[in-house]
Amino acid sequence: MTLDKKPIKDILNKLVVTKEGKRLGLVKDVTFETNTGELIQILLKDATTYTKNLNLESATGKEVLIPYNSIIAIGDFIVVSEEDLM
Repeated sequence: MTLDKKPIKDILNKLVVTKEGKRLGLVKDVTFETNTGELIQILLKDATTYTKNLNLESATGKEVLIPYNSIIAIGDFIVVSEEDLM
């Protein structure tokens, strides 16, 4: 899947939701491969209780990691496929 290129400032602090409309949290940061620039995952801040119950991987702090391959769309918010989070 190819998503349109977007500057990082357009992604930070966006709400992340599942395609079913469940709120997951806000984008705090992104991680990427330095050699290729490939986006690997997004880090969520203010994760919801729903997100915490998904038992997703966490960063060193409280941030939840969302794999890039789960992203379906980036617009007013970031839509992810919950099935791809498992």
